[in-house]
This record gives sequence, C-alpha cells and structure tokens, in this order.
Amino acid sequence: MAILLAVLGALLLEHFRPLVQPPAHYRAFARYSDALRERLDGGEPQQGLLAWGAVVLPFLVAAFAVHAWLAGLSPVLSAVFDGAVLYFTGGFKYYVRAAEAVGGALGTGDVAQARAALERWSNIDGMQFGPHDVARVGTERVLALSHRQLFGPLFWFLALAFAGPVGPVLYRLSSILARRWEGDDQFGYFARQIFHWLNWPVARVTALSFAIAGDFEDAIFCWRTQAADWPDAEEGLALAAGAGALGVSLGSPLPLADTILPRPELGLGDEAEAQHIASAVSLVWRSLAIWLALGVLFVVAGWAT
Repeated sequence: MAILLAVLGALLLEHFRPLVQPPAHYRAFARYSDALRERLDGGEPQQGLLAWGAVVLPFLVAAFAVHAWLAGLSPVLSAVFDGAVLYFTGGFKYYVRAAEAVGGALGTGDVAQARAALERWSNIDGMQFGPHDVARVGTERVLALSHRQLFGPLFWFLALAFAGPVGPVLYRLSSILARRWEGDDQFGYFARQIFHWLNWPVARVTALSFAIAGDFEDAIFCWRTQAADWPDAEEGLALAAGAGALGVSLGSPLPLADTILPRPELGLGDEAEAQHIASAVSLVWRSLAIWLALGVLFVVAGWAT
C-alpha cells in the first residue's frame, strides 16, 4: 500500500507542480559528474567504471539510508520520501506541455511557430522541416521521453521496492551518465553498458504497455520487424511499438540544414499529423493507467489473502 501511495503522490505532485527543465538538481549533478570525469578520465574503461561508482553509489546509499530511517519511524514518512524522490527522478509532464505547444501550433497551420517550439523542446534545427516532419519528430519525442522520464523510473521503483527509492535514482543517474559520457568511447563504456542493462527490461515493458493501450497486433508487428533497425535498440522498441499502436508512420529520413539524416521507417498507416502528437500523449496516459490498475489489483489481492 505504501508503494502505491508513493507512486500516486509523485504523479499528483508532477501533475500540479511539473518540474522546470532542466531542473536545478539535474544541472548540479551534471556539473558534479563532469568535474569527476575530468579528474579520473585517463581513457581507460576501468577508470570509467571507478568514476561511475564514485558518482552513483553515494546517492544510492543515501537514498536507502534515509528510506530505512524514515521507515523505522513511520511507513507514511518513508512513503512520502519515496514519492518525493520518484517525483524528482521523473519529469514527463513538462514534456507534455512542450508537445502540446508543438501540436497546437501545427494544428492551426502555423508551421513556423511549431518548428520553433520543437527546436526549443528538442534542440534540433528544424528550419527545413515540413509539417509532417514536425509531427513525426514531436510524436517520436513523446514516446521516447515517456520511456525514459516516466516508465523507466517507475519500473525500477517497483522492481526494487524493497530498497525504497534506490531504483529510480539508479535508473536516472545511469541515464544521465550514459548520455553525458557518450563521446568518451573508452571512459564511458561501462556507463553505457550499465544503462543498457537497466533500460533493457524498461523498453520491453513500455512497448508492451503501448501495445495493450493501442492497436495490439500492429504494435507487436512493428516491434518484431522494425525496432532492431533503430540506432538506439531500446528506444527503437518504444518508438516502433508506439507507432504501431497509434497506426502512424514515424522514423524516415529528416532534412537537416544542407543534409538529410537517414533514419529507418517505423510504424504503419497514416503519415504523421498534428493530432498524432496528442494521440501519443493519450497513449502514454492510457499505458500509465494500466500500470496503476495493476497496482491497485495487487493491493486488493494482498488484502484478500
């Protein structure tokens, strides 16, 4: 019951008080991780593993220690703490607002404003984008960010519930380090591998959630036949299943400045339009509702035994 209360509390808090991006705690952690990399980066994978441990382990120990201390005082206090940590390791609602800004401008035919909103949201230079390009990228970002910002922390919070908020802290910090150390081929090797292991089950649970909440048959078909072609295998699962569930064509090459960015095709059906961005947001909320319904069923089953 405490776990469900923590999840509901975090979701309600994010609904009414969405995080401002980038959050102050993210910027502080990014500076800390960069400073430690400068001290330890000698170009060797072992040094990257040492740096990863030096960055992440203190936060994991602190999260577990506070949770255990509060649990000894009151289960309610530990649930409040767990929910607060889950709130700060997520942040999907902010991206919903950004998606609504892109979709709203595109829906009124203001492609220039939609491109500008998309660029602020994604840091992608979309000046060469047509309306379908903007809709495709906007829909893709909703699906991809729900995977990392919502379902990832939530999955690991539930999977490691015995350890309090250790799961979402581990997932979020690993995600940040995998991205920030991406250019360091040797030094960042273990950071990328650890996040790959953590992200592997999340991607599959997210894809299955999209399939259940949308067109199941097409989602599974796209998952099986298209996901492996995407450069990021885990992200490809979420995008392919989400595109199939929505019945929309995503992926495909994008015009960027004086070049064309090659990308595989994902999904089936209609070319992306403004309404598909809103449909992607709706798909994410339906998927989350499935997670919450299952959580309630587990709680009720526990009371009945």
